[in-house]
Amino acid sequence: MTEGAGHRDGELPDDLTIAEAGMWQAFRNGSVYDLSSGDPLVDDPHGGRPWGPERTVRARVVCWLLLDGPPALAGRVSSLQLVGVRISDTMDLAGGTVVPYVELRRCRFEREVLLPETRFTTVRLVDCAVPRLEAARLHTEGDLHLPRSRFPGGIRLTDAQIGTDLLLNQAIVHRDRSGRSIAADGLAVGQDLQAEMLESHGEVSLRSAQVGVSLSLRGARLLNPYTRHALNAPQLTVERTLYLTPAGLGSPLLRGTTPAQGTRIQRFECEGGVRLDDGRFGDALDLEHARFTFTDDQELSLRRVQTPELRFLGERPARGRVVLSGARVVNLMDRADSWPGPGRLHMGGFAYENLVPRGPFPLEKRLRWVGAATAEYHPEPYERLAAVLRAGGEDEDAREVLLAKHRRRRESLPLAAKLVGYAQDWTVAYGYRPGRAAVWMAILWAAGSLAFARAEPPPLKSGEHPDWNPALFALDLLLPVIDLGQVGFWQLHDGWQWLSTALVLLGWVLATTVAAGATRLLRRS
Repeated sequence: MTEGAGHRDGELPDDLTIAEAGMWQAFRNGSVYDLSSGDPLVDDPHGGRPWGPERTVRARVVCWLLLDGPPALAGRVSSLQLVGVRISDTMDLAGGTVVPYVELRRCRFEREVLLPETRFTTVRLVDCAVPRLEAARLHTEGDLHLPRSRFPGGIRLTDAQIGTDLLLNQAIVHRDRSGRSIAADGLAVGQDLQAEMLESHGEVSLRSAQVGVSLSLRGARLLNPYTRHALNAPQLTVERTLYLTPAGLGSPLLRGTTPAQGTRIQRFECEGGVRLDDGRFGDALDLEHARFTFTDDQELSLRRVQTPELRFLGERPARGRVVLSGARVVNLMDRADSWPGPGRLHMGGFAYENLVPRGPFPLEKRLRWVGAATAEYHPEPYERLAAVLRAGGEDEDAREVLLAKHRRRRESLPLAAKLVGYAQDWTVAYGYRPGRAAVWMAILWAAGSLAFARAEPPPLKSGEHPDWNPALFALDLLLPVIDLGQVGFWQLHDGWQWLSTALVLLGWVLATTVAAGATRLLRRS
């Protein structure tokens, strides 16, 4: 290529092909350069139809235009806008500064595109075939758009800084040699990151990434049966909402929104583990209708996540685990059939302030939910649920939860303590149903009165005893500490002596159980 000073004055270099010369002129004019044939099958950049030299430009000519191209025509703004063009060789803009606007639609790249440490205003590769995009530490003042493009060798955006929006809608990305489809650790996006209906074959890595508004994976399919994670995004920060929800199909107007009821949808599907540990989501983490397919050692990990609202409304995963240890949310919106079963849910240290069930979620199922999260007895999940219910004015349900806590604790106690626990449960339900004590006392009193009505015990000392009163005698035996002046004046033998001893013991059991329950109630209040 002739690199004289003439090109700076707009003179056409003499070694350009016909296709390159047309691109040169379109660049100066700021117009679209379209080499499409008009046949959809031939023009499909992802199809197998060959594109000849009449549609081919060299990558180094493209780079020359972008880095040191000719001036725009008078009254025009130079830009590179290509449609249906094949770019041969490797397009290498590493470390360069590209001022013109760049938009390529339905183009084919013969080899990888190298943009590490490159600075752009805005760059758009729409519905393009790109063997691999290498763009670590890329910097754009405006958008980076890659919708409907295909990347057989993956995308690298490590530590890239996108000024406004990053679009990956309907892109298809395959894994690289490291197993990652999208490597974007440390990525910073000024506004939205939209990857709706993205198809990823490999790990999407967004460790320590920051998104200025929302991150949408509506309708995305993340497939990674090869390694542990399909989405690996610990310490992800999203200023508003992370959407792992369905996308509406059909109208382009449905993009970027939650589809209304009755709309044909594509669910968010993930085959492989999801790691969102230590994430921060300013508005919500939305999992509505999400479908997760895990192996036994994979999990949906939300350890130490913080968000005002967690919408746990996806399908129950058949295998794997859900981990919420240390997470802190304000509103927990959930469905009874979204949570996994016993041994596959971990909620140690999970703090939430309000429960917002979607659909019926009776207390019986809520208790099973807490029980599923505690393979071994731990009081915290029960106490957290009881506190939330009490704060919502559901005191009776809160008492049922605390009662369930004591029954669960009883299972871990030695035999003697278990027997005491059963007695406390049967009598006054560990103090949460103190009315039972009066019922038991009345039953024992009535039974004792009827029994002692048949007894006529002789007095210990003649003339120094009250009149025989079976009802008062039975009550005096049952009430510890209190002396009604009946016990100690009569001689009891054989079965009557055993009966009186049994009533004394039962009275003490009732009294200590009521006292223990009252103590718990006072501490709780």
